[in-house]
Amino acid sequence: MSYRVVLADDHPIFREGLIRSLEESGEFTVVGAAGSADEAVALAAHHAPDLVLLDISMPGGGIAAAQRIGEAAPAARIAMLTVSEDDQDLAAALRAGAIGYVLKGISARDLVQILAGVARGEAHVSPALAARVLSDMQARPRRPARRPIDDLTRREEDILRRVARGLSNREVAEALSIQEKTVKHYMTSILEKLQARNRVEAALIARDAWGDES
Repeated sequence: MSYRVVLADDHPIFREGLIRSLEESGEFTVVGAAGSADEAVALAAHHAPDLVLLDISMPGGGIAAAQRIGEAAPAARIAMLTVSEDDQDLAAALRAGAIGYVLKGISARDLVQILAGVARGEAHVSPALAARVLSDMQARPRRPARRPIDDLTRREEDILRRVARGLSNREVAEALSIQEKTVKHYMTSILEKLQARNRVEAALIARDAWGDES
């Protein structure tokens, strides 16, 4: 099977060499070659290719082109072929719809193999870049998991703290100068948010989360 490709790069010599490498592989047929984002979008919309290969730094921007191509030719797989090893460029490209991010400098043989996989729908990020991004992610301090009790409103928290201290609904109402039925209403919401079966379970959850502060 020969995959139909539209490619875009603003360096004519590199672009011509890329066309030759892809077509000589027998895996691809280049149906359009562009030097800018606007040209790439127009060619993708016209040819509806299997694969669109974009350079990030071409006029108009490869990432902007990827976003537009996602609308103009939604069936096309998108890959970036770039010198940029910037983590933000990688993240932006993936958000724009690219499933391949390949660094220039690899061999034509490896490029053909990678792009054939992308054309089949296989995601690819250059290994060195993927390893660095993963390392950065692991090095970042992890945010503590958000607990259901953190989603209580200020009023719900005030009520639950008093319930955890053993106050009845009536005593809570008197302490907060509200009606007892209002406390009952809030307790229903609190139990739902905490997924507690009753006020005792809610009080235990509060003591576990807040300790003596409750």
